[in-house]
Amino acid sequence: MNPPSTASEAHTSFRIDRKLQATPARVFAAWSRAEAKQAWFSCHDDWRNNGYLLDFRIGGSEYNEVRDGDGLAHVFRAHFLDIVPDRRIVYAYDLLLGERRISVSLVTVAFQPDAGGTLMSFTEQVVFLDGYADHGERREGTEIGLDKLGTWLAAQSVDAVGG
Repeated sequence: MNPPSTASEAHTSFRIDRKLQATPARVFAAWSRAEAKQAWFSCHDDWRNNGYLLDFRIGGSEYNEVRDGDGLAHVFRAHFLDIVPDRRIVYAYDLLLGERRISVSLVTVAFQPDAGGTLMSFTEQVVFLDGYADHGERREGTEIGLDKLGTWLAAQSVDAVGG
């Protein structure tokens, strides 16, 4: 396979902290249960979901495909590298726009008990590929998704989310 003629790499990283009004077990369950994760894991409510799968275990994977208003596929493909229940999730993922891979990332999500709730830290190390210019959209979309997680957790009963 020949590399694209515009082969390039642009590295960045960011960390987002959220104080959530739910126990670490409930927050972890929102990441680890397919029906829960699918409920909050998006940054564009008007995009159409075209497929979601979650095999949450070390060595397992996650797949999410959505279509934007123009019909372009945005495909998230993750592989779980480390999982410590109620404490940590580490995964690698790539993101495709149509057939074009635009980035590859390593993510660590950590959960710490904090005054009856959880301090969740999301750290992403990302490489944008082959001239793709992000302009901060990755962080912005992640912040929207994590805000939706907080809103979703607040609306759920303890039994619905576990923990």
